[in-house]
Amino acid sequence: MTLFEVWVPEKTVKLRVAGEDREMERGDDGWWRLDVPAAGPGSDYAYVLPDVQAPLPDPRSPWQPDGVHGPSRVYDQSAFTWTDQTWTGRQLPGAVLYELHVGTFTPAGTFDAAVERLDYLVDLGVDLVELLPVNAFNGEYNWGYDGVCWYAPHAAYGGPDGLKRLVDACHARGLGVVLDVVYNHFGPSGAYAPMFAPYLAAHGTNPWGDSVNLDGPRSDEVRRYIADNVLMWLRDYHVDALRLDAVHALTDHSATNLLEQLAVEVETLSAQLGRPLSLIAESDLNDPRLITPREAGGFGLQAQWDDDVHHALHTLLTGERQGYYGDFGSLDCLQSVLEGAFFHAGTWSSFRQRHHGRPVNRLSTPGHRFVAFLQNHDQIGNRAVGDRLSALLSPGLLKVGATLLLTGPFTPMLFMGEEWAASSPWQFFTSHPEPELADAVRTGRRREFASHGWAEAEVPDPQDPATFQRSKLDWEEPAKPGHAEILDLYKRLIALRRTQPGLSDPWLSKVEVWHGDQHVVIRRGNCLVAANLAPVPQTVSLRSVPSKVLLATEPGVVLQRDRVELPPESAVVVTTR
Repeated sequence: MTLFEVWVPEKTVKLRVAGEDREMERGDDGWWRLDVPAAGPGSDYAYVLPDVQAPLPDPRSPWQPDGVHGPSRVYDQSAFTWTDQTWTGRQLPGAVLYELHVGTFTPAGTFDAAVERLDYLVDLGVDLVELLPVNAFNGEYNWGYDGVCWYAPHAAYGGPDGLKRLVDACHARGLGVVLDVVYNHFGPSGAYAPMFAPYLAAHGTNPWGDSVNLDGPRSDEVRRYIADNVLMWLRDYHVDALRLDAVHALTDHSATNLLEQLAVEVETLSAQLGRPLSLIAESDLNDPRLITPREAGGFGLQAQWDDDVHHALHTLLTGERQGYYGDFGSLDCLQSVLEGAFFHAGTWSSFRQRHHGRPVNRLSTPGHRFVAFLQNHDQIGNRAVGDRLSALLSPGLLKVGATLLLTGPFTPMLFMGEEWAASSPWQFFTSHPEPELADAVRTGRRREFASHGWAEAEVPDPQDPATFQRSKLDWEEPAKPGHAEILDLYKRLIALRRTQPGLSDPWLSKVEVWHGDQHVVIRRGNCLVAANLAPVPQTVSLRSVPSKVLLATEPGVVLQRDRVELPPESAVVVTTR
């Protein structure tokens, strides 16, 4: 027997199952319900609204085997055989994250194919695998941020059981799983939920679409729609953490913000399951209240992405200063983010033409609450041709960047292939089957970059299958010259981070930074990290007596009494007496 339930507060609805339309019973809460004894797991179904000609999939559909426009399929969450009964979870403190896109991580681009590469990730030394959004979206492949069936793992990746097999396999190898989820908008095609009920705000949009109704009439059920989705991934799919996309685009004037509500409910579920569960926000606000405990007046999330660390490192290494990079690029800027997490902390932002951000309390805020990165899907894929740092930097500066990231006080995150300086770009790709939508995306992308001086012919066509294929990793590269040495460095840096207490100490108040002409030194406990960004050798003051070189990115490092001689474009980690 299957109980079908759907929220339709302002009109009637019928259930279509086994080719027959059935009347449903309306409750006072606006939910319609019907028990169908013959409809078990595997049965296809849809809902029929009086003002819509075609039957529509369930807004809470657990499975869309025929795509987002097709019928939903009944799925039994309890039927999967898990083998992770001894899994105790994975916390963010001390962890290294690895961000990957299921469709381009492997040639096959499926959950099961990703399982075949998990032993490689264990050997690399990462702790948490972060999946770009996997809920069902229009077409066979895209980045995943235009999802419309928020409860259904994408069929082309392997559907619900495929995701569970991947999570189970991760846990068997000691890897936690972070899932990227998007609650700030629905995608442009297949978003049928708003036809059922007021899921969208009456007024307001964001850069990606109409705002979700979080504080307007009937918003309680919309918030419940999101909260239940959060709990489903963590409970039914055994996911360990969620990365909440662009929370600054969640418009909510309620006394209890949605993010605080989610933090409370996830903490309750964590206590019930007996394993740590984390919420990680992506935010453009530079507001530490997101990660401030609720007891201290914050929202109580476990972490947030820190774009300022990326901007400081990227501009310093590449010399780029366009757009939002304009205020970054100096060693003073790098010092600010390493010691205080944010560069814009109530300071003037020339890009925004206003003051931006809020200072972090260095004494009470641990650095592990900030996820830092040299590269991620946005910072690569939103470049005109999707070029990685490996296309912009010398091998020496790539190694310097990796050293500064992986010896820093934050939770580091790698983007797939970064660790071997992958040569494949990661471009913006879509597979919209509707010709008008496909053309609109193609034209919009080219116009966007034409305004920045790119010729339209140089901007890859998002709808061209070759754009998607170019973005797949080449798994023969890690063993090749030039790539293998970068991979070896990443492995050594991750291992060093674990064996040296100073490098895993998250307290920002203990981080001390000084710099000179194209060089910087960071004190991390009894470890010193020195980096020479210049194309010539430099002698760098360490302000203390070094005793041992733990790691050097290039040969030729010479320790002196209280200083170190560094080769061009190199970095070293030393201990002090």
